[in-house]
Amino acid sequence: MFLNSEARYNQWVRDHYRFLMRSAWALTGSRAVAEDVVQDCFANAWNCRDQLRDASLARPWLFKIMRRSIFRHISPCVQSLEDSNEADLQHAPDSGIDNRLDVVKALGRIAPIHREVLVLHYFDDMPTAQIAEALEIAPGTVLSRLSRARDALKTAMTTCVRQQKPSMPVTSNVTTIRRT
Repeated sequence: MFLNSEARYNQWVRDHYRFLMRSAWALTGSRAVAEDVVQDCFANAWNCRDQLRDASLARPWLFKIMRRSIFRHISPCVQSLEDSNEADLQHAPDSGIDNRLDVVKALGRIAPIHREVLVLHYFDDMPTAQIAEALEIAPGTVLSRLSRARDALKTAMTTCVRQQKPSMPVTSNVTTIRRT
């Protein structure tokens, strides 16, 4: 059965929306920015869909487009987002979850090159070869960035714990990320 262009686009969005939204949200730390980024990603990707040679590589290709869109969206609003996040944290009521670490907030504290590999590897369960394709780097570089990213995330989470409870031993609350 032949599908018209609108039906093919809708199917494409259904197939890849959750992956892109999850990745964009984890990378930007903001649902609103993530929604804008994903919308732009689909618009740009659909206009250039003839550049995708192999349908099995659609996710890495879409991630590349989404990543470029994030850079365009995030730079003008980084300072305003950081200011609003700090204000929200200072005025947030204590809900009794002081002992739990928020990985997404810790991800926001590490470098984007580290955040990307962690999100793709752990959140999106993408294999190393596809991560390398999406980020346009060598597979060995992916592995070294993953190692450095885990260390950076551990440090960010440790810093977060120290800020929340300075008198507690930090190592008891830090959970390392491991694939299961």
